[in-house]
Formats: sequence, C-alpha cells, structure tokens
Amino acid sequence: MMIPKMKSAGSLAACFVGLVMLAQPGRLMAQAATIHGHVQNAAGQAVTAGEVRLTTEKNPSSPGAKFEYTFPLDNSGDYKGTDIKPGNYIAGVFSQGRSVDFMPAAIVAGDNKTVDFDMTRPEYIAKMSPADRDALEEYKKKNAEVTAANSKIENLNGLLKTARDDTKAGNFDGAVKAMTDATTAKPDEAILWDTLGDAQLGLANAAAKTSHDSKTTDPSLGDKYQAAITSYQKSLTLNAALAKPSMDLIAAANNQLAQALGRIGKTADASAAYEAAAKADPPKAGMYYFNEAATAFNANDMDGAAVAADKAIAADPTKVDAYYIKGQALVQKATVDPVTQKITAPPECIAAYNKYLELAPDGPHAEEIKGILQGIGATVAQQYKAPPTKKK
Repeated sequence: MMIPKMKSAGSLAACFVGLVMLAQPGRLMAQAATIHGHVQNAAGQAVTAGEVRLTTEKNPSSPGAKFEYTFPLDNSGDYKGTDIKPGNYIAGVFSQGRSVDFMPAAIVAGDNKTVDFDMTRPEYIAKMSPADRDALEEYKKKNAEVTAANSKIENLNGLLKTARDDTKAGNFDGAVKAMTDATTAKPDEAILWDTLGDAQLGLANAAAKTSHDSKTTDPSLGDKYQAAITSYQKSLTLNAALAKPSMDLIAAANNQLAQALGRIGKTADASAAYEAAAKADPPKAGMYYFNEAATAFNANDMDGAAVAADKAIAADPTKVDAYYIKGQALVQKATVDPVTQKITAPPECIAAYNKYLELAPDGPHAEEIKGILQGIGATVAQQYKAPPTKKK
C-alpha cells in the first residue's frame, strides 16, 4: 500500500499583467526561417494552454493588432513555427485570449530562432500589479509546503519499500530501523505502524527460533512480541479514526496481532483479533479461523480449538488441516471403558479424521490419523487413495 501524494496547491494563472512594448522596423522578404522556444509563468511552471504569435505591429497588445503567425503551446510549454519570412517581429504569448508576455524576435533568412519566455525574470515581476504579486507569493508559499510534503511522502514510501523488502529477506533489524524512522517522521499513518509491527513480529519470531534451536532462554522475547503488539494496536486505532477505514488493513493487522498475542499466552485476546480479521475479510475467513484454531490448540485450549476449527470448516469446507485440528482437539475427550479397556472417541472426532483422509489421503497427517483410528478401534470409512493422474 502506497501513501498518495498531496495535490498541487492549484495552478497559477499564466496571465500576469505587465507587458513590454517594443518598436519594430518593417518586415523583410527573404528566405523562410523557423522559431521555437519554451514558455513558463511567473511561478516557474510551463504554460501549456495558449499560443505564441508573431507580429510586426508597433502595438501588439491593441485590440485590433494583427498577427502574421500563430503557434500553439504543447503540454510541455514548448512551441515551434516554420516557414517564417525574415523580419523584425515581436513574439507574444497569449493565454485564454489575453496577452501575457512579449519578446523581440528579429529573424533573419534561414534562421532557427530560439525565443524563450521566462516570466520569473525580475523586470516581468516588477510590472505585475500588487494583487498579482501577492497572489504569486501566496502560491509560492503553498506550493513550497506541498513540495516539502510530497518530498516527505516519497521518503516514507522509500522506507516502506525498504522495510517490506528487508522483512521478506529476513533482515528484521533493518526493517525495524526503517519503519521506526518512518513512524517518527509521520506518526499518524496507519500503514507505517502496521509494517513496523510486521518487522517487529519477524524479529521476535526469529529470536524465538534461535532460543528454541539453542535450547536457551531469551528473557527479551516477551518485550519483542509486546513491541509488535503495540505497533499493530496503534495501526488499528489510527485506521479506525479514518473517514473510510481500510478493511484490508483491519484484517491483516488483526491476523498478525493475534499471532503475537498467542505467542505470549494471551489466547483469548488472540481469538478476538482473529474474529475481527474474519469479519473484515470474509473471503479469507477460513484462513483466519484456522489460525485461531491452531493458536488455541498450541495453547492447549482444546475446546477453543474445536470451536474455531468448526468455524474454519464452515467458511471453507476444503480447509483440510482444520479437520486435523478438530480431530486432535476432540480425541482428548476419548474415554476408556474400565472393564473392556475399549477406547471410545466422540463421533465428531472420527468424522473429522475421516474427512481429512478423504481430502488428503496422502497428506502429512494421513498415516498418523490412520494409526489413531486403528488405536481407538474406529473404522476407517474407506481406503482413501490419491486420484490417479490422467494420461494426456
């Protein structure tokens, strides 16, 4: 998600008054020439609406002035004219039917004349009316503010991309540094806090893995996960305050927030966050409910795991691992007859296991499930086999 740039403070009217009147001799007849140039207004912006005209009259700004040549301005503020007879012309810029600026344009035979109109020149500004000069200064002030804001946004977008790339590459320290700088520069932008949370969660998970692999204890793990939690919560709070909150951000941030909460044992809070994610993004509800089931299962909350697994299955009946978690959660409720020693598991448990085998006969848990069913004396509904590959 990119941060949009601010819009310009408004286009400055090109038609500032203050025209220079120049005398000109008569026109000479000789070999044709060309003329070209660029036009920019007093704010330094290209004038893209209007035209450049050539005249040999002494008073080109008079209502009855006649112009021998007219050349339109393009989208870059440039113009070009060809087949011009040599002569001493005055070139004038006209915008919205009004004369804007004049320059002398003496053209000789075979010439390729360059005549630029730079209305930021001091003599042009000096001839502007006080009102137009005030308007120009106000525009420059606002435009400077917009330019500074856009420069800041470009920098933030750069940090955002850097952090996402670093997080993807596993460089979590770099990602955290980039997004800490970004949230310091613009603390009211929800997406920045969400991305910071992703980097912090990645950092915490990496530290947890290192601790697990080395069979050591990392006393800072709780703080690392809490830092991610704080960032996600900040992101969600800022997003909720918007006139039109982003549902995508609500879903993504809550899903990640739930994972961080689950890692520090706050299972109930994690479940609430997963539920919020599913509500914000119904098409992916199956994934969020499955994550909720897995988090509850890992926390040894078997009842919560079974309930969440049912929600995942209802949202996506093909969510094969949800059947596994449901079966694993319900098998805990199996009972043993004290006399016959026969194990009896809840019917829903057996049904969930068999559904897994139906959907994934060669899945990673298939053999485990078959062993469990045989161990409790349950009947495997059928010999599930992967469908044969069709010959081409």
